[in-house]
Amino acid sequence: MPHLYLAATRKSSGKTTLSIGLTRAFRDRGHRVQPFKKGPDYIDPLWLSQAAGRACLNLDYHTTPADEIRGAFARALAGADLGLIEGNVGLFDSIDLHGAHSNAELAKLLGAPLVLVVDVKGMGRGVAPVLLGFRAFDPALDLAGVILNKVGGARHESNLRRVIEHYTDLPVLGAVPRLDELGIEERHLGLMPSNEADAAEQTVQRIAGIVAEHLDLPRLADIAAAVPTPGLPGAVWPEAISTAPRVRIGIARDDAFGFYYPDDLAGLERGGAELVPFSPVHDADLPAVDALLIGGGFPEMRMDALEANASMRAAVRDFIRAGGPAYAECGGLMYLVEHLHWHGRRARMCGVLNADVAMHARPQGRGYVRLAETEAFPWPRAQHPHGGEIRAHEFHHSAIVAPDPDWTYAYRVLRGQGIDGRHDGIVQQNLLASYAHLRSVGGVAWTERFLAHIRGGL
Repeated sequence: MPHLYLAATRKSSGKTTLSIGLTRAFRDRGHRVQPFKKGPDYIDPLWLSQAAGRACLNLDYHTTPADEIRGAFARALAGADLGLIEGNVGLFDSIDLHGAHSNAELAKLLGAPLVLVVDVKGMGRGVAPVLLGFRAFDPALDLAGVILNKVGGARHESNLRRVIEHYTDLPVLGAVPRLDELGIEERHLGLMPSNEADAAEQTVQRIAGIVAEHLDLPRLADIAAAVPTPGLPGAVWPEAISTAPRVRIGIARDDAFGFYYPDDLAGLERGGAELVPFSPVHDADLPAVDALLIGGGFPEMRMDALEANASMRAAVRDFIRAGGPAYAECGGLMYLVEHLHWHGRRARMCGVLNADVAMHARPQGRGYVRLAETEAFPWPRAQHPHGGEIRAHEFHHSAIVAPDPDWTYAYRVLRGQGIDGRHDGIVQQNLLASYAHLRSVGGVAWTERFLAHIRGGL
C-alpha cells in the first residue's frame, strides 16, 4: 500500500503544518489518505484527522510492541489508498545511544520511503553537509528526497537547489516560503486543537493550497507508490461481536475536552459500548448513560463557561456520588476538582474531588510514565507485560493544590509525576481520575477492563 514518512532534521521544522497541508492536498485530488502520527500526541492527530476526513492513528513504541505497531498500521491502511506518517522531533533523535524507537527505526519497520523536511531559514551552502550527514548516518534508510521549508525567496531557493543538486543525489520535492498564512495558533501544549479552532476547516484548506502550490505532489505520490510493504500482518480487524450486555458511555466532547485515541474508542465500541457524546460547556444535563468518560483537553481555556454551566457540573457530581462508573484523564481530572486557578482567576468546577488545581507556566508533568497498580485499582486485574508495569504518558501544566491526605490511589508512579510524584489515579467510589493517559495497547487493555467494571455494577 503506498505510504510516505515525513520527518525532519530537528523538531519545530514545520513538518506538522506540511503534513496537514499534504494530507488535504492529496485528499482534494481524490486520494483516500490515512494519516499516522509517531508517538503520544492528541493535538497534531486532531488536525491530521480534520485534513484527511478520517481518524489519525498514533504509532508509539513506548506503549506498543513492534509487531502490534505493524499490524495496526496495516489494518488502518486497508481502507485507504495512501498513508502519510508524520514523525516527531528529529529523524534520528532518541534517548537511546543506538537510536531505538526513533523516527528512522519506525520508517524502517514500516518499509516507508522517507521525505526529510529541512528548515532552511538562514542556510546556504551549509545545507549540503547537513543532507550528506543525514544520508550517511544510516544507509539502510530509504531517504527519497527533501522538502525545503521557510525559504527566504526565489534567489534563496535557486541557490539551495543548485547546492543540493551539485553535492547530493537527493531530489528536492518542494520549497515552501516563509509565510504567515502557514501558521496555526500555538499555546502551552503545542498547536491549538482543531476541536477549538472556529475556522479549522478554512485553516486546513488554506495550508493545503499553499502546500499544493509549492510541493511536487505527483512525484511524492510516485515515491509513495514505488516501495512495497512486505510482511505486514493481516489488514482487517477481527470481527468482534460482544455477547456481553450493551452499555452506554457518556463521552465529553466539545471545545474543552477532546483528547482521545480513536483506536481506543473503536475498542470500546467493539466491546459493546455505545459512545454518547455530551458537552460540559454547552449541554444543560447528562444524557441517560451507564458510565462517564472525560478525557483530556484545555478546560482552563473554557473555565468561565464550565463554571457558568452549573446544571452540568451538578449532573456530573451527582452521577459520580451516586456510584456511577467514571474514568477521567488529565483535563477530565481538572474538571472534577473544587476550583480551577489560572492567571489570578478562579472558577468553580464539579467539586467531586476535595482539592483545587492550579495552572503553571512550566510543565508539571511531561513525557512517558511507568506505573504499577496498587491493591486499590478498581477495575479487573490484567497480566501486564514489562514486569507488571503500565506504560503511559502525561503532559500537564496543572497541578493539584494540597492533595487530600485521605485519597486512595490506583497507581504507584515508577517514572513520571502524576499527582504528587509518587501516586496517580485517584480512586473515589467508582471513579478513577489520573494525570496519566492510557492506551489500550501492549497488554494494558484498559478499554476491556473499564467495560468489565461498568458491567460489574449493572
